[in-house]
Amino acid sequence: MHNSFLLVLVVLIAVGFDFTNGFHDTANSVAPTIATGALKPRTAVLMSSVLNIVGAFLSLKVAATIASGIVSQTSIILPVVFAGLTGAIIWNVATWYLGIPSSSSHALIGGVVGAMLAHAGAHAVEWSGLVTKVLAPATAAPIFALVIAAIATTLSRRLTQKSDNITKSWGMRTGQIGSSALLSIAHGTNDAQKTMGIVTLALVANGTLGDNAATPTWVVLMCGVMIGLGTYLGGWRIIRTMGQGFTKLSPTQGFAAQITSSVVILSSSHFGMPLSTTHVAAGSILGSGVGTKKRSVRWAVARRVALAWLLTLPAAATCGALSFYIERVVGFSLGQVLTGLLTAVFCAFIFKLSRRDRISAENVNDAWGGHSEALEHVKETPVAETSEVPA
Repeated sequence: MHNSFLLVLVVLIAVGFDFTNGFHDTANSVAPTIATGALKPRTAVLMSSVLNIVGAFLSLKVAATIASGIVSQTSIILPVVFAGLTGAIIWNVATWYLGIPSSSSHALIGGVVGAMLAHAGAHAVEWSGLVTKVLAPATAAPIFALVIAAIATTLSRRLTQKSDNITKSWGMRTGQIGSSALLSIAHGTNDAQKTMGIVTLALVANGTLGDNAATPTWVVLMCGVMIGLGTYLGGWRIIRTMGQGFTKLSPTQGFAAQITSSVVILSSSHFGMPLSTTHVAAGSILGSGVGTKKRSVRWAVARRVALAWLLTLPAAATCGALSFYIERVVGFSLGQVLTGLLTAVFCAFIFKLSRRDRISAENVNDAWGGHSEALEHVKETPVAETSEVPA
């Protein structure tokens, strides 16, 4: 059933989600490069934003998975897509404020699944696709990335023993910039496509496109530009957690972590799996810490982030379901306007709170614990002796 008004609202909220995806997941591509001083913070996010746009055009397999492999296209309606997006935005903004690198991908999928459950019930969810293409990779990817990054860091450390003590080593700095650029392209090939898939799903639901139709070029361009813009503004709170919270990164660690993340993410994009780049990047950074001689990792921070990962799908699904119920009770047209306004008010409130303890390009590399972190402060200690320090 065609409804241009509802379709426009869905596209607008999708653009809003894509923007939050950009600043929420910026850290995945640039945190190690910024933490080791290979690039200045604003230069790093500018490079990443441009390459995110480039990556968005390289593959559409992930977009196809999101559009047809998570929920039934025959049961989808525009209010479901809208409600799912609001649920994802709410979770993204909340975790950004807390400095927690949760998965935007899982927030989006969870929001849409929750809204679909509220609309049509469990039979309208493609459970096999959810398990094989989302849950299974989400479990395996961070572990795989951690192991590979630990091995890569160990090998790099042995091959370039002097580089860890030369922060501005030209070779290592160039390697980090190159690996960060590759990871930014990988991020674009995976994350930008998730919103493309959602917009395509909305076009199918509206009857604008037929079932299993290809993603239109204007959708690819719009989503690529918006995630790039969000990336440029920089999610400094999460960059700080990724760059300083898990471990104190050396140039060798940063290079190993970024190369590992790039390989895993590009591989998942090739096979059409909507992998969480956050899970992969965090696993790689933790692995780089495990691979150092002292094996210094802040496991207390890692545990809290892992808990947020477990909560992302159900929390976003709950938000998506509640949004859909509001839309249905009020009336879909008015309901989408109302839930959109409520989401905007929530985002504005969180942004105002964040100004009390502002993290920016100027202080993102301050020593961990020197700020009143949203996450608990922890000492950098060997793996076996990690302890927490109260905030």
